[in-house]
Amino acid sequence: MNFTHLFLALRARYKIVLLILAVTVAAALAITAMMPKVYKASTSLVLNTKGVDPITGVTLPVQLMTGYVATQADIIRSKSVALKAVENLRLAESAAVQEQFREARGGQGSIKEWLAGLLLAKVDVEPSRDSSVLTINFRGNDPQFVAAVANAFAQGYLDFTVQLKTDPALQASGFINTQIKLLREQYELAQSRLSKYQKENNIYSADNRVDVETARLNELSSQLVQVQGQLMEAESRSRQATGNAGASPDVLNNGLIQSLKSQLATAEARFADTSQRLASNHPQYISAKSEVDKLRSNLDEQIRIASTGVASSSNIYRQRENELRSALSAQKARVLELNGARDEFVVLSNEVDNARRSYESAMQRYNQTNLEGQARQSDIAVLSTAEVPGSPTSPRLIVNLALAIVIGTILGAGVVLVLELLDQRVRSAAHMADVFGLPVLGTIAKPRIGKRSKNSPPPAMLPQPQQ
Repeated sequence: MNFTHLFLALRARYKIVLLILAVTVAAALAITAMMPKVYKASTSLVLNTKGVDPITGVTLPVQLMTGYVATQADIIRSKSVALKAVENLRLAESAAVQEQFREARGGQGSIKEWLAGLLLAKVDVEPSRDSSVLTINFRGNDPQFVAAVANAFAQGYLDFTVQLKTDPALQASGFINTQIKLLREQYELAQSRLSKYQKENNIYSADNRVDVETARLNELSSQLVQVQGQLMEAESRSRQATGNAGASPDVLNNGLIQSLKSQLATAEARFADTSQRLASNHPQYISAKSEVDKLRSNLDEQIRIASTGVASSSNIYRQRENELRSALSAQKARVLELNGARDEFVVLSNEVDNARRSYESAMQRYNQTNLEGQARQSDIAVLSTAEVPGSPTSPRLIVNLALAIVIGTILGAGVVLVLELLDQRVRSAAHMADVFGLPVLGTIAKPRIGKRSKNSPPPAMLPQPQQ
């Protein structure tokens, strides 16, 4: 069957097509009339992606728009948001709703969970293309109720997003508060150990004390070196004064000895002169000799005293050296002790500093998380609230009629095609030639509808050209 044959069949059986089309349209009108009216209310939300934390001021990475918007749409369709919408609308407090719940569930389960499931079945979230706008659509039979539910879902979503931010912050705040108490105890314990060590070792500034003691050690070392040099010089002079006192510089440079030598030389000169003039028994001779002996004896005594003084100076320097050695050893031990005390003091000080920094860091983090837990700001803003719809979205009469016409036409054509296949008829001369394979000699024109006059000739048979 070609298209021409199908067209001729449809023209021949057009009444069947019209009948089926009329039945389809009538059915569509009846169904449309019986269908309940459905209203739709929409609330638009905009997702702000500023990338800056309002509490800490820290720049956050901008959310990936595709995944972020899809995640927010899933959150809106979650049962948590639906429960908040039920609470905002106070549906569970209605006596009629409670009666419906008892009839539907027999009083088993939670009425809020039941209502949340009913609302989720009629809510739809529509994300805008290439933008951060979400549209919450809710359908129902009551226009005022659908608008209220759409707005309730938007408010529930706003509350839940704030809860998603504040609940972790509050939990972290409680944990950090517990840790702060422990860190405070550790800080106080470290400070107590440091104070106790300072009192026991009389340390207030370990670095200053060590610097002073080290300077004192250096001073003792320099004094010891100086005394050792003086001792070597004194021992040399002592040996010289002991072995050859007359040639010792310390003896020769003595003023008293020099004066005695001068007096002895003068007395010896007088004695020599007297010994030449007088006999040994003469009183002047005896007096001059006695004076010389006395001066020589005094000179020898002074030389002995001077040499003894040089030896005593050597002993003094040796004693001074021993004292400095002892003081230097004691000072070294003191410096080593202070170095050990300083190391322990530094360790305790570092423990105190670390405990203090940990405590201050925990306090800072606690203040930050506490502010985040108390902040009620949300990154979501309501772009437009749902209004009470003035006309239903379904059933749509024009769309249903257009769909019924298309379906009726297709059904009518299908029925005609089935009837034609079951009861095939010749619809044209070309069809007859194709079916029988014989040439067509002529065709009889279809008579016109109406009365034919008596004088009108009968339909003539037109000859067909021979093939």
